[in-house]
Amino acid sequence: MNKRVKVAVVIPAYNSENTLEWVYRNIPQKGIDEIIIVDDGSKDNTVGVIKKLGIKPIIHKQNLGYGANQKTLYTKALKSGAEYIIMLHPDGQYDPKDLPKFIDALKNGKGDLILGSRFLSRGVNETPFYKSISLKLIAFLFNFVLGLHLSEVNTGYRGYSAKLLKTIPFLKNGNGYIFDPQLIIQSVYFGFKIAEVPVSKKYNKEAISPNFSKSIEHGIENIKLLFEYILHRLGAKKADFLTP
Repeated sequence: MNKRVKVAVVIPAYNSENTLEWVYRNIPQKGIDEIIIVDDGSKDNTVGVIKKLGIKPIIHKQNLGYGANQKTLYTKALKSGAEYIIMLHPDGQYDPKDLPKFIDALKNGKGDLILGSRFLSRGVNETPFYKSISLKLIAFLFNFVLGLHLSEVNTGYRGYSAKLLKTIPFLKNGNGYIFDPQLIIQSVYFGFKIAEVPVSKKYNKEAISPNFSKSIEHGIENIKLLFEYILHRLGAKKADFLTP
């Protein structure tokens, strides 16, 4: 008998009372062994919804940030023995029915980091034009500096092998949105393969999504990270998030 590989879906919840239940109810049951939800100091009834779903919530007493939420989720999933971990947002922008694509890609060894790209999908993609331009520009810069061939890097739909998360120092990453691009750079720096799967992406009024000015701010953060990576590789200045 083959040993069953444990798959965990992790959800970083924050002020998600109106969308979380729909997301949870639409998660395919086949092939998923555990669902972990961390509430990051929500001001609404997100914790009550988590309890209603029959899941014991992990609660941050105050809002620590999107990256901090992921740190708690991945630490918990690794402690639970998960071999493959997939992050799904609770706001309904990403389709839970795309989860099997991540599971298949991870199990078939296509990569240790699997990114869900809206630009590869023939399904729903409601990304505003200005966001599409900025996302493609950032992807171009990451591909150029890191030697990748990705269609999207700023995606929140991601799958990981436990081996990757046990190797990279993700606990040194920032507690905000900068966590995600840092993790991609870490994956490259520590020699892990990155692959993509097509996913749908839609926008709704309940979602917490950066506006135009925030998108510009995040873009600048991404560019600064790439410079940090270059300086680190050249030995000119050590980047802490790349140091084990």
